[in-house]
Amino acid sequence: MASKRVGGLRHWRVLDLVSAAFFGLVFLFFVLVYTPMGDSLAASGRQTLILTASDPMQRLHVATAIESGQPLLIESCPADSADHMPCEDPRLNSQLSREMNYYRERHCPPLDNTPLCLIPPPPAYKVSVQWPESLHKIWHSNMPYNKIADRKGHQGWMKLKGPHFIFPGGGTMFPDGAEQYIEKLGQYIPMNGGVLRTALDMGCGVASFGGYLLAQNILTMSFAPRDSHKSQIQFALERGIPAFVAMLGTRRLPFPAFGFDLVHCSRCLIPFTAYNASYFIEVDRLLRPGGYLVISGPPVQWPKQDKEWSDLQAVARALCYELIAVDGNTVIWKKPAEESCLPNQNEFGLDLCDDSDDPSIAWYFKLKKCVARVSSVKGEYAIGSIPKWPERLTAPPPRSTILKSGADVYEADTKRWVRRVAHYKNSLKIKLGTPAIRNVMDMNAFFGGFAAALNSDPVWVMNVVPSHKSPTLDAIFDRGLIGVYHDWCEPFSTYPRTYDLIHTSSIESLIKDPASGKNRCALVDLMVELDRILRPEGTVVVRDTPEVIEKVARVARAVRWTHTIYNKEPESHGREKILVATKTFWKL
Repeated sequence: MASKRVGGLRHWRVLDLVSAAFFGLVFLFFVLVYTPMGDSLAASGRQTLILTASDPMQRLHVATAIESGQPLLIESCPADSADHMPCEDPRLNSQLSREMNYYRERHCPPLDNTPLCLIPPPPAYKVSVQWPESLHKIWHSNMPYNKIADRKGHQGWMKLKGPHFIFPGGGTMFPDGAEQYIEKLGQYIPMNGGVLRTALDMGCGVASFGGYLLAQNILTMSFAPRDSHKSQIQFALERGIPAFVAMLGTRRLPFPAFGFDLVHCSRCLIPFTAYNASYFIEVDRLLRPGGYLVISGPPVQWPKQDKEWSDLQAVARALCYELIAVDGNTVIWKKPAEESCLPNQNEFGLDLCDDSDDPSIAWYFKLKKCVARVSSVKGEYAIGSIPKWPERLTAPPPRSTILKSGADVYEADTKRWVRRVAHYKNSLKIKLGTPAIRNVMDMNAFFGGFAAALNSDPVWVMNVVPSHKSPTLDAIFDRGLIGVYHDWCEPFSTYPRTYDLIHTSSIESLIKDPASGKNRCALVDLMVELDRILRPEGTVVVRDTPEVIEKVARVARAVRWTHTIYNKEPESHGREKILVATKTFWKL
């Protein structure tokens, strides 16, 4: 009998311990989720969310939990992901077709297959050198890749000097410096006086050409793919020069028709006449009527490339481009201001697109083998017709479809953003107008009013027009500003740690399906992407309804941002709140 009683007592003691442990865990869960103690633990980093790509449902549940306010922190990605670009990942894209450089274009993995984690900076990362000093030098430790300096240093691209990379301003076709090269082009092209404002530099290297054009008040979008010249666009952006990762391959570039006053290629090695001149046709789509095309390097009077040079001239003639000059290995053409002289007899079979073609559709849109009609876009927007810079910044854009009923919407938007930016600077103490902010993005740009209000500041603005919204990017270019189309349910084509300030109004509209009203992706995914492209100690400004701002604040805590919520400026109507967040400078 005694032994049975002892066994029974032991049995009940084990049950008591199990029950106590269970109720203790339940109590701890409620403490962490529903009390300030949980918030403090989360803020201190002791409660961390670890996610893999193996369970999409887990990913969805966690995103929902964060947006609903559960105090979770998103963990950091591995150290070797410091320069990760999800849509330009060579480990994945190298398996794709080489035809027309398809493998170097954007190819985004499904979100369900990507880890939800925060990209860490390199181990010795420092706050970036400020503009304008950054045009000439950056910290080596921020992108410690010596390949370009080793291979291109003798051409003046960049050199390693002590703790810095320095940029003498040279390039393969202008080893003596971009300033002298620009001066030479100025003998044939109106490089000053405001005639030209927007430029596209294809295969730009470290973007010294675009950097030095800023002195002429010409704003250049420089682009290059992620290729064997590791991080060339990353170097450009670290210098504070507008740049973007892109490849002229099988699709149109994500820009509107006839937006660039000048298109430039310095040894970009684009085969303009290949595939029935598809790439020259794309350049023609992008170049404003009356604009200039400059090609330096092969095949222009290049040894053993007589056939290629002859073909290039034949395409230009077929499109009735005016030959301005051939100066050594540099050729300059001017596009006709009126409709193309096609159709005509030409060996490439070039002809005009039909009237149904919209040449400004450019988000994941295949290249066409026909030439865009200037007449398909109504308005007086050719060089010589459009106002000179800076008058064109405030003149109503001549071809925005939204402005058909009048310029009132545009003028009201312009005045609204002048008030709002003044409020940001004076009341919210955002460091716009100081050397602390150089690279700026507006995620939902509309007419570019935010960027226009910053015109006197030492910044450049990447104006993003969401691909599912009204196509107002042409108006932005007509104002003399630059930008791209993009879908914010996908990663942006840039390197980590690109922007000093990211701004958006109506953030939830960026991920919402306009037809169903449902979100196409999670707010958590969008804000993790913003964290990727934002520099440490960078700023995010979000305007939206109080309900959305509260949701943004919850996710901001999960991505380790500090934030403050403000009231809108007194003159504004509606229910908006403004969240201003700062990315903390953390390291692994």
